[in-house]
Amino acid sequence: MTATSTKPYLLRAIYEWCTDNGFTPYISVAVDANTVVPQEHVKNGQIVLNISFTATKGLKIENEYIYFNARFSGVARDLIVPVNNVLAIYASENGQGMAFELTMPSADEAAEQKSPDQERPAAEPATLSAVPDRDPADGDGDGPQPPKKGGARPTLTRIK
Repeated sequence: MTATSTKPYLLRAIYEWCTDNGFTPYISVAVDANTVVPQEHVKNGQIVLNISFTATKGLKIENEYIYFNARFSGVARDLIVPVNNVLAIYASENGQGMAFELTMPSADEAAEQKSPDQERPAAEPATLSAVPDRDPADGDGDGPQPPKKGGARPTLTRIK
């Protein structure tokens, strides 16, 4: 029996820490064929996503995938992110969080792994219209927002 990865548990823990302390959790994701995100926002094969409660609807951080709905330029979209593709999770306000190495499943694991479409039930048509409009001052989930107070933006440095 193979042990379950600790990565989804750590993602949920850092997410909870961010929300408990009033920080905005962001994830950095390596985009591949299994990642369902707005391709127009992908830069250098990566995307940074705001996964705060106010920027998402129906966020689920499961052991294999992260599912949620977010608005990009006012259009609601369903996103699917494989947990293995998450490079980092951090608080946008101070850069504290955790970085991960990109892990790809072995050939055996890939064959056993279900596609995200098989695991997630189809979205109801009402899902897109049910997302409440957000105040533009709060951001629309398009990515990192400028810092609210003066000073340079915190950055996340990956250390190997």
